[in-house]
Amino acid sequence: MGPDLDTLATALYVRIDDLLAQNPEWAPQRPAVGFAPRLSDAELVTLAVISALLGFDNESQFVRYAKAHLRPWFPYVPNRDGYNKRLRRSAETIARVMAGLARECESWHDDVWLVDSTPVECGRSRETQKRSGLAGWAQYGWCASHSRYFWGLRLHLVATPAGLPIAFAVAGAKADEREVCEDMIAQAPLARAGQTLIADKGYRSQALETRLDDAGITLIRPATRSETPRPAARFLKPLRQIIESINWTLKGQLSLERHNARTRSGVAARIGARLLALTAVIWHNQTTRRPGPARSLVAYDH
Repeated sequence: MGPDLDTLATALYVRIDDLLAQNPEWAPQRPAVGFAPRLSDAELVTLAVISALLGFDNESQFVRYAKAHLRPWFPYVPNRDGYNKRLRRSAETIARVMAGLARECESWHDDVWLVDSTPVECGRSRETQKRSGLAGWAQYGWCASHSRYFWGLRLHLVATPAGLPIAFAVAGAKADEREVCEDMIAQAPLARAGQTLIADKGYRSQALETRLDDAGITLIRPATRSETPRPAARFLKPLRQIIESINWTLKGQLSLERHNARTRSGVAARIGARLLALTAVIWHNQTTRRPGPARSLVAYDH
């Protein structure tokens, strides 16, 4: 690892270890009697973040890399099967750690949020779709950015302009964006009086706007051709470009589109690890007052 990634990984491990000690219910459930794992949960989650930041999309390759180069920091690294099994069982732990770190960031208190969804392809061949453990959850959907259909899921994300994930959900490709957005805000107690939510025209819904208004959240979205101009439209173009940039960071630099997961738990863990990596970078950059954009991965991706 480079010195910057070394510093980030060390700080992240210490903070995750503290969070899990303060919240033992976050850790995966284990039998009361049995062998204690040689790789702690904090070490496992830190390894998952390192893997995402270094761009690994193959766990076998990452385990070989970790055994060859990360021994000074992680004396014990399990084989690929053991690492994969532990990681799949840690999806909920990763999500809780991500939420805990996000609340410690300056960006958490931003009064503007951005919401969008992006495709997460899970397979292309017909045979994959028949045999995949994601069958029944993954669906065919339309990707407007690439003007093509895809088979898979959609990542729905609420984030700040700095790129900090506030809430996320993974749903079928045909799931209604408006319903998922409402569920994300309702299930995670996020509503704040005076909050503004920036969305695209796909979130047009009188019911959604009414519920958001009741929660103290103002929805800003483009007007359709049949509507009169909506207020604050001048903010839409620059802020919509930001959410597209956040999606590109997840897909391009953090290899979201190459997750290679074939089960629900695998999808949850691997998407969660990439979102946690983005959160950890913002957390570290903001808490250490590092100059430059908070979501910049340049110092950590090599």
